[in-house]
Amino acid sequence: MAVNASWLHRLCARHCLARIASVGLSLGLLLFGASAQASGQLAAQAAPIRFGILPIGSAAESLEQWRPLLEELQKRLGRRVTTVSVSSYAGLSGAIGAQRVDVAFLSGKLAVEAVIHQHMQVFAQFVRSDGARGNVAMLVVRGDSPIRSLAGLLANPGRWRYARSEQLSVTGYTAPEADVFAPHGLNSDTFFANVQVGDHQSNLLAVVNREADVASSNNPDMDLFRHNFPGEAAQLRVIWQSPLIPSGVLVVREGLATELRRQLTAFILTYGNAPGEAGARERGQLARIPDLGGFAPQNNRVLQPFVDMQYVLLRQEAEHGQWVSPQARLARLAEIDHDHQRDLQKLLPQ
Repeated sequence: MAVNASWLHRLCARHCLARIASVGLSLGLLLFGASAQASGQLAAQAAPIRFGILPIGSAAESLEQWRPLLEELQKRLGRRVTTVSVSSYAGLSGAIGAQRVDVAFLSGKLAVEAVIHQHMQVFAQFVRSDGARGNVAMLVVRGDSPIRSLAGLLANPGRWRYARSEQLSVTGYTAPEADVFAPHGLNSDTFFANVQVGDHQSNLLAVVNREADVASSNNPDMDLFRHNFPGEAAQLRVIWQSPLIPSGVLVVREGLATELRRQLTAFILTYGNAPGEAGARERGQLARIPDLGGFAPQNNRVLQPFVDMQYVLLRQEAEHGQWVSPQARLARLAEIDHDHQRDLQKLLPQ
């Protein structure tokens, strides 16, 4: 029987195409599965580390100061690092409370809030370029101000204008309140003729421009102000400074993966310590952040002075306050004592 060669050719072609299609479909499914798996892995890897930056100066300025260090952190971890840069202490506290921050640079009072109420833990502390692990709060006036001393300031209630920071700021609010005003039975909000609230840099400028008579500040922000506005800084004079206050800390979210936390901690604590050119470059990056020389390992216990400072301030305010009855005053003092012990237990678990 003769076979039509053309028909046989077409039959073979259809059979081969079907086989090719079948193999192609299987291969496609395999590739799709591998691609889906890889995409899932990449998606997990792509989840960024969200770094919160407490503003020193403006938010944009703080972001630029931290940028080189965070770029190197990103390379070391092989994982994206995004920044949560805000213009206020309250804004950063809100971001932490909303769980939009994994790691953050915080001052003491803000760190207390984050550790006690927002599931964060201290793992490092700032070390100043001179080796100190603390800052001092200051009250600053113009060089030609009639306020010649702290006694001169306190002798004239209702006369002066005050530029201070938010209540979450230790050096800009809590320390002057606890060490200067409350011991004299005073509250800065009622002692001054006018109170304006802003960041440290704008408060210093307000004094230079005669828009305020006295401003609260600290030594890192004063150093930054001298760098940015040397002529204006020369017009300022410090009339009071506090004892040394523990410097800012780095906190990390409790739920961060253990291995990622280990890598992050290792990077931070060794940054700036490498030998040779690498170490010199790292220390140069650190120097971009005002008065920062490096990081030291630390834990939640470093925050106890801030809890105690707030306790002293609240007790002084209660003792000097006006109450409807002695019982109301005693009840408030008992409440302050109870809250202090509760916060210490959360901060320093047994």
